[in-house]
Amino acid sequence: MSLPSPARLRHSENGHAVMGETGTKGANPAVVTAFALTALVWGSTWLVIKGQIGPVPASWSITWRFAGAAVGMFALGLLRGDIRIGALVPERRVLVQAGLIGLSLFCCNFQFVYRAESHLTSGLVAVVFALLILPNAVFGRLFLGTRVTGGFILGSLIAGAGIVLLMIHEYRAAPAGSDVPLGAAMSVAALLCASVGNLLQAAPVARRIPAAHLLAWAFLIGAIADAAVAFALSGAPVFDPSPAYVGSVAYLAFIGSVLTFPLYNLLLREMGPGPAAYSGVLVPVVAMLLSTLFEGYRWSGLNVAGALLSLAGLVVALKARSPSR
Repeated sequence: MSLPSPARLRHSENGHAVMGETGTKGANPAVVTAFALTALVWGSTWLVIKGQIGPVPASWSITWRFAGAAVGMFALGLLRGDIRIGALVPERRVLVQAGLIGLSLFCCNFQFVYRAESHLTSGLVAVVFALLILPNAVFGRLFLGTRVTGGFILGSLIAGAGIVLLMIHEYRAAPAGSDVPLGAAMSVAALLCASVGNLLQAAPVARRIPAAHLLAWAFLIGAIADAAVAFALSGAPVFDPSPAYVGSVAYLAFIGSVLTFPLYNLLLREMGPGPAAYSGVLVPVVAMLLSTLFEGYRWSGLNVAGALLSLAGLVVALKARSPSR
């Protein structure tokens, strides 16, 4: 796809790109479209992941997704000129960074996510993941020196209270055989792994090559790690040739991964990290609405209050962050 020219950037004292004042003004149709598509697609992927839980072991489903995503991202990078045949393999430091991203974000994170969804509804796991900004802020403070405001801490506490209410409702409504505490623990583990992956992407070494090139290698290395986990836990490769399963793998690989990561990169360049993160507030809303339609998720006063508190806390936390960060 053709991307518009990025907004003007200035640079902070630590070398990180910072959005200039002109970067968040105006209503660029490409940015609005990217914002909406990112929220809608990532909101829907949770339900598609839930639908994959079945005859194919989770680890093999994850492997097929990121193997397909790697092929798609390499193809996209070559098409856009971000990847050149003569420089297909990046320098060693960048390749190691891509490997670490692949292991944390596309292996460990999704290994926990798929297993969490065997105990929790897809919408609830998505709500937990909307709190990704919280460990991101803590790790950013520790390793990148990003400032954390009092308002951000307040929003985090509000959102955390909402998650507690949702977990209480889920525990009460869980069918026989569901292990809600285990699902919650796996969701938190996945959240931390994803946050580590995000931190690695923000490191200066990860900026040495275009995002498509970095992501292509991260997808590939993540898929290889996923295959190793699948062999260890489930044995020989398993694949379901049914149209529904093939369609779900294709959707998660090409729409949920190859399409959305470049779109989110566009949001980061055009809007800045703070405003772009608002799409993460919309993702659980989409996921829970889809869970209501297709999984029979039932709303009560408790989970309505929990969802509202979670989203309100996220908005408070995001608004409190310094726009320059």
